[in-house]
Amino acid sequence: MSVAAGPAPGRLGAGPRRARGPVALSTGLVVLALLLAAATALSLAVGSGHVALHDVVDGVFSPDRSVRGQLVVREVRLPRTLAGLLAGAALGLAGAVVQGLTRNPLADPGLLGVNAGAAVFVVLAISVLSLTEASQYIWFGFLGAALAAVLVYGVAGTGREGATPVKLALAGAAVTAALGSVTSALLLTDGRTFDQFRFWQVGSLDGRDIDVLRQALPFVLAGAVLAHALGPRLNGLALGDDVARGLGQRLGVTRALGTGCVVLLCGAATAVAGPLGFVGLAVPHAARLLTGPDHRWILPYSALLAPALLLLADVVGRVVARPGEVQVGVVTAAVGCVPFVLLVRRSARAAR
Repeated sequence: MSVAAGPAPGRLGAGPRRARGPVALSTGLVVLALLLAAATALSLAVGSGHVALHDVVDGVFSPDRSVRGQLVVREVRLPRTLAGLLAGAALGLAGAVVQGLTRNPLADPGLLGVNAGAAVFVVLAISVLSLTEASQYIWFGFLGAALAAVLVYGVAGTGREGATPVKLALAGAAVTAALGSVTSALLLTDGRTFDQFRFWQVGSLDGRDIDVLRQALPFVLAGAVLAHALGPRLNGLALGDDVARGLGQRLGVTRALGTGCVVLLCGAATAVAGPLGFVGLAVPHAARLLTGPDHRWILPYSALLAPALLLLADVVGRVVARPGEVQVGVVTAAVGCVPFVLLVRRSARAAR
């Protein structure tokens, strides 16, 4: 079923908007792909230390490990860049799906409790199992994200109406608060766990192992395929539950598939980079302003915009505090908040 969605009543930015044709939207995708390619090149070429351009190219394609610059590119910058591409695409798609499920363009993947669930399990892995390396406990974060999302959907699904957008939001807020209190209680009683957890909690692309990226890649690919398959269904949901039912949708199945998609994408992103905030909130909203309300275009736009934003923020974090660096989770919030506020104000004016 392929239904182009109109703006839902009361949605942010739901004012009249000229329809964009496929040619214009396809051109936009090409522009975003070029932007992402430029961000990838910057991520490989720019860092706290200088590396010659020819060493950057050789470090990617044919590294000589006796040359320091090529070794830095191969062992540090390339895994970091790949982590940004993987986590960014996953967060952008997850945010677009969550906003479509809840009919709220200001919702983010954390609404389903995935970040809170991941945090609890990471803390448990560090404090109970005494795991010390990120490569050891990140998959506990993935498990926690999945279980938290299942819990949220289970709580929201009780009752005759099932998991409506309002019930999903309320259940997500309740579960997030409960899990957050458990995390705080564990951290307050264990200083060693807190010292390790705080570096994971801020979100970072640094020090990511290629093996972890290989393990996360199938989850991101599966989530991406499912997200794009859900595009027409999300368009139906945007018209309201009654209209979606009239179009033949099974709302419970759509929301269950959407929740599973978010778990795959957010779990993988959390495993790769920690609980990065803001990206999954801001990027789909920006994509919606560029494409209109059709999720068949919002999703691919988000999948290109989010990794570009994440990589550019990571580059900024590397150069603003040389010889040290600012973690990418801090930079995305600090750099992105101003344009995001401007986007919200513009949408609010358009809705009047």
